[in-house]
Amino acid sequence: MPKRESSSYHPTVLLTGAGGSAAANCLDALRRSTAAYRVIGIDASPIFLHLSTADERYVTTRSDDSRYAEQLREIIEHTRSDVLHPQPDPDVLAIGAIRDDLDVGTYLPSQHALADASDKAAFAAVMAAKGVGVPESIEYATFDSVPERTAYLLERHERVWIRARTGAGARASLPVRSPDQASAWVKWWIDEKGLSASDFMAAEFLPGREFAYQSVWQNGELLAGQARERLQYLYGHLTPHGQTSTPAVARTVAEPGVDDLAIRAIRALDSSPCGAFCVDIKEAANGRRLVTEINAGRFFTTSNFFAAAGVNMPDMLVRCALGERPPRLGTSPLRPDLYWIRMVDMGYQLVPGEALHAWSDPNT
Repeated sequence: MPKRESSSYHPTVLLTGAGGSAAANCLDALRRSTAAYRVIGIDASPIFLHLSTADERYVTTRSDDSRYAEQLREIIEHTRSDVLHPQPDPDVLAIGAIRDDLDVGTYLPSQHALADASDKAAFAAVMAAKGVGVPESIEYATFDSVPERTAYLLERHERVWIRARTGAGARASLPVRSPDQASAWVKWWIDEKGLSASDFMAAEFLPGREFAYQSVWQNGELLAGQARERLQYLYGHLTPHGQTSTPAVARTVAEPGVDDLAIRAIRALDSSPCGAFCVDIKEAANGRRLVTEINAGRFFTTSNFFAAAGVNMPDMLVRCALGERPPRLGTSPLRPDLYWIRMVDMGYQLVPGEALHAWSDPNT
């Protein structure tokens, strides 16, 4: 629970995955707040934790370790943390399961929503059952089923997207045109990485535009939601499919169809949304927009994009966890055509579209 002691007290936020870029950008958003948060960073990597600019840093075990919960309790008590926010997906699931046993404010969606969102195959089934458009997809039960099940999808789609059922960053994904390609890809991950065929799923390949809708909810009510279009990807040119799900260039958009689809998907996942919900949407060859996944309980990697533009969702979430009621900004509060440009070791920059287009014109 919040431990405010005076008007000069600065709330303490405990941030997991602090050695990763998603948590680093969440921290950057919190630094942009007027609240002057004290931020504690924890991570299972004693190496990458050195990159965190948190006020204090602590090394922990992984969230799937039996000692993790006790370590969390000790750090929460020692640092007198007010709010705990997990960024990596495994941390979100683990902390969601023990939230009632922690003496700290969390603002996570319901556990059933976290569980459904964490498995892409289960998530697709939930969305389809609720009438939300998703790519046609199938699961693999055994390795022997890979060729036959892939062929089933290829009868109606030119290409099929093979991917791991869990994980971020387009993990273990590849577009294929034949059952043999699918089998070879899955077998490599089985032989080299110890996965099983049931860890994979396949879906129709979506070649169109890609949108990402980030939002924060309080007691079933939308506080703020904003869509962006991913235009270029970090090191996308090094992958077989040209993308990594982490954009090097993205821009704000104001497209009611995207907003409406994202909100319908969130409400289908959780009838009374609470916390952060981030929706991935992609266009099929015919232009139809389909939901590919929802990251529930944590923000997209580029959460500081909207914060820099004036809509600070990490700050809003922390304020909710502290028992406050932030202003309701609704959907698409930002003007369209704001660009977020980022590159490894070069930072990030918010650029208005008119400035970007002017530089792109050789006559200027």
